[in-house]
Amino acid sequence: MKILRILTLRGPNYWSIRRHKLIVMRLDLEELSERYSSDIPGFYQGLTSVLPSLVEHCCSPGVRGGFLSRVERGTLMGHIIEHVALELQQLAGMPVGFGRTRETSTPGVFQVVYEYENEQAGRYAGRAAVRLCQSIAETGTYPAEELTQDIEDLKELKAQAALGPSTEAIIKEAEFRHIPWMQLNARFMIQFGYGVNQKRIQATLTSSTGILGVELACDKEGTKQVLRDGGIPVPRGTVIRYFEDLTDAIEDVGGYPIAIKPLDGNHGRGITLDVTRWETAQAAYDAASEASKTRSVIIERFYKGRDHRVLVVNGRVVAVSERVPAHVVGNGKSTIEELIEETNKDPRRGDGHDNVLTRIVVDQTVLSMIEEAGYTIDSVLPKGEVCFLRATANLSTGGSAIDRTDEVHPENIWLFARVAKIIGLDVAGIDVVTPDISKPLREVDGVIVEVNAAPGFRMHVAPSEGLPRNVAGAVMDMLFPGSTPSRIPILSVTGTNGKTTTTRLLAHIMKQTGKVVGYTTTDGTYIGDYMAEPGDNTGPQSAHLILCDPTVEVAVLECARGGILRSGLGFDTCDIGVVLNVAADHLGLGDIDTIEQMAKVKSVVAEAVSDRGYAILNADDPLVAAMSARVKAQVAYFSMNPDNEIIVRHTEAGGLAAVYENGYLSILKGDWTLRIEQAVNVPLTMGGMAPFMIANALAACVAAFAQGVKIEHIRTALATFIASADQTPGRMNLFNMGSYHALIDYAHNPASYEALSGFVNNWPGPRIGVVGGPGDRRDEDFVTLGKLSAKMFDRIIVKEDDDTRGRPPGDAAVLITQGIEEVLSPVRDPRVKYETVLNETDAINMALEQAPKESLVVILPESVNRAIALIKARNPIIDTDPPGANLSAANVEIS
Repeated sequence: MKILRILTLRGPNYWSIRRHKLIVMRLDLEELSERYSSDIPGFYQGLTSVLPSLVEHCCSPGVRGGFLSRVERGTLMGHIIEHVALELQQLAGMPVGFGRTRETSTPGVFQVVYEYENEQAGRYAGRAAVRLCQSIAETGTYPAEELTQDIEDLKELKAQAALGPSTEAIIKEAEFRHIPWMQLNARFMIQFGYGVNQKRIQATLTSSTGILGVELACDKEGTKQVLRDGGIPVPRGTVIRYFEDLTDAIEDVGGYPIAIKPLDGNHGRGITLDVTRWETAQAAYDAASEASKTRSVIIERFYKGRDHRVLVVNGRVVAVSERVPAHVVGNGKSTIEELIEETNKDPRRGDGHDNVLTRIVVDQTVLSMIEEAGYTIDSVLPKGEVCFLRATANLSTGGSAIDRTDEVHPENIWLFARVAKIIGLDVAGIDVVTPDISKPLREVDGVIVEVNAAPGFRMHVAPSEGLPRNVAGAVMDMLFPGSTPSRIPILSVTGTNGKTTTTRLLAHIMKQTGKVVGYTTTDGTYIGDYMAEPGDNTGPQSAHLILCDPTVEVAVLECARGGILRSGLGFDTCDIGVVLNVAADHLGLGDIDTIEQMAKVKSVVAEAVSDRGYAILNADDPLVAAMSARVKAQVAYFSMNPDNEIIVRHTEAGGLAAVYENGYLSILKGDWTLRIEQAVNVPLTMGGMAPFMIANALAACVAAFAQGVKIEHIRTALATFIASADQTPGRMNLFNMGSYHALIDYAHNPASYEALSGFVNNWPGPRIGVVGGPGDRRDEDFVTLGKLSAKMFDRIIVKEDDDTRGRPPGDAAVLITQGIEEVLSPVRDPRVKYETVLNETDAINMALEQAPKESLVVILPESVNRAIALIKARNPIIDTDPPGANLSAANVEIS
């Protein structure tokens, strides 16, 4: 078997609107393409022996063991690899369950689709599944050590990508509240929300966290001084930088017991508590100095009591945990080393911060603690006796946590909230030592030891004992209080033709509301009045640029077929989803071979609309209109025919629609009609001569209206939006060359040629076409382009793109010419002439130089910018009237 391609989807996609994280593996089964599992000797036995847990997969039978029953009866290898890829992830601690397998139009080649939790692990699981199944097919088994290694590798990939328990808790809360999030490519930052409404976090630092508060919290001595000045009980202490000052410092704080800690440490590193003798003090000083960036060490009086961590969010105490240092309890039989090993077998313990508890690591500090207790690592601890292995209670060194939130005295709650305010932190972790948290600190000689910025949530989210606390909810309440929005309006546009023009017009309409609009097109990504990034930017990466920008208030996103298939949509849901049309373009690419499959690709945009939004559908296109059965949103239609049955039924039921009626672009709802503007007064429609531009305008108008835009803003936008080379390059750009006109349009498929013909056939003078098409289309598509050209132009110059996309030079031109001849030969129309000039620049210059008076030269270029430059070099006349205004209305016929 051979993996031909692996795609990673990250949003609503062709395979699932709800499941955004999918791997799509294009797999050639090669010699196994026609062999069912039941035909491979020993395969079923080998698979069940290697992965007995596959019995839990229900598959289509819907019962436990359902998948294995299909393997036993016989199923193709692609289906088996799908389930194995899922199971390998399950065994590595990543619960996933969705999968699909479909054969492509290429015999023996399958699309294997399965869910992932972590991208790298998901891709690895697919490759491992192919190796495993290939091995079982060839040898009847898969080596146990290789399976173990696969699972360990998957676990490692999961661990490497983990964001940490605190961040993941906040993300989980955001998902529960349907607040979108994305990981930024710098400093482990996470963005919640979109555009102007976004908030960011880094661990538990938030976009509301003040840098002064963070700086003060990092200065342990400064923190104590500020709190002492505020009447807060803090330990007596001093700061030294040299070992020679240690003896005097111990005397200054009142002698033993003492605590020694780095001035600017974190995560409990370099802290030693309850130091009672000089030898321990020496080692503790070295550890603290090493952990301090400034080599400054705090010496302070050690206060007896239990260690607590208080979490304050937005001035409110939300959780309190008692932290117990790493320890073991004797059973009278096992050595301390054996007790540590047994303790580490707790499935909640692991390495790093991603587990509920951390494994206890035996190091010199642990050995010193055991020695201070009068034991060695090989001592058998008496039954019931506790041996502490660490002086500090940090979870990162093997400690555990007991929830004490409901036991805190009200005065202490008041005090802790005040401490966070004094230091200036929106999220603060306050370390408190007190014999009894249920009594005021002042009564029991309790003290606040330090205040931490970016405190960990692990002990509160998953305590060793007691109730878990939803501390992440408090963070989200702070970032998005009450009904504060996290999203911005997202209006998405797709279709075979007209996407860019409609996107630009819709963005232009939204600008009339005074909002900052970010939009993506095939020409570039724009924010406000400026281009942020040039290029064909219609995929999820460009959408993320817009949605991550903190100035954007409205997003208008063009969504092309390629981006949807390669990565899915760049957003989880949208407010408006426009589907303009579906035509036979790009067929045969990306395993989309039929127009019905293409319609399913385009329908992703409509199906991703939220239930409170609107899917805007073309009622004149049956494939698009049929999408209404699959969307969860409200539906609005647009049509060039006010008598369209779908429009009539929809509006009679109170639905929203936009139609072209009696020369007007109008909005219909129920039994009322709101006329926006006459088509002849809308520059985009070329004086009403371009029917497909009228349809694009209808789609944009009803989309904006459904989003709540006032009709006055829509009307103003229609009057000021012109299909110029500056505003919509390559989209019906009409130039007055004096004695003739030239038109540039990026029509490149049969549907766009047909749409263009609605305008060209209305031209009163001679019509010359410079035609071609992208080389990655089907042969029959080029023949169709030739036929359409023959019906549209009096003279045709066939050219070819510079990039033939794998076709032999001249091949596309031959096919277009074939189509021209099929139309002209039967009628032998002498008025239509055609020739081939392969070089695009030469073909354009020939057409412009030989253009007769009153003619229209239509240029359908590969390079829009080059074609525009060639025309501008001939100094076109700047018209004061909108395009088409100088053409006789008698020549206008909408078809």
